[in-house]
Amino acid sequence: MVSRRFAMLAWCAVFAAPALAAPAMTNLKVEVKTLGGNPIERASVVVRFVEGRSVAKFGKRIRTNWEMRTNQDGVVKIPPIPQGKILIQVIAKGFQTFGQTYDVNEEEKTIEVRLKPPQPQHTEHR
Repeated sequence: MVSRRFAMLAWCAVFAAPALAAPAMTNLKVEVKTLGGNPIERASVVVRFVEGRSVAKFGKRIRTNWEMRTNQDGVVKIPPIPQGKILIQVIAKGFQTFGQTYDVNEEEKTIEVRLKPPQPQHTEHR
């Protein structure tokens, strides 16, 4: 009887542990540069977790949205974010807005974003 209880307890522990484990997280670094490779300072970087692994950790919600600005080197470091699909948007004065979805499945990830200059404005007056 005791061995049956122990076996049942061990079985529950083996299969319940993954459900209680924290979701896999990624430390993300975004580098924002011009097409020529020069860093863009004070660019606004928005990172959003789109979908992937569970974003609940022991009943608590994990933060999934960040809005930060790049430093002098054009770099922004995002706190740990759940692995899966993330959306990165970059807005900088004098450049076209950038937005793209990435699959992130590593513990450490660096994403380089190259911003294009604005397109010329054309108007027709009659």
